[in-house]
Amino acid sequence: MLRSDKRGATAIEYGLIAALICVAVIGGMKSLGGGSNGMWGKLDSKVDNAM
Repeated sequence: MLRSDKRGATAIEYGLIAALICVAVIGGMKSLGGGSNGMWGKLDSKVDNAM
C-alpha cells in the first residue's frame, strides 16, 4: 500500500493563498493610486503657486 503524502498539496495551497493575497494587494494599490495621484497633483500646484 502506498503511503499518503500531502506535502505537495499543502505547498500548492500555500502558493494559491499567496497568489490571492498578491492580487488583493495589487488591486488595492491600483484603487488607491488614482486618489493619491490627484492629491499629489493638488499639492504640487499649491507649492508652485506659493513660490
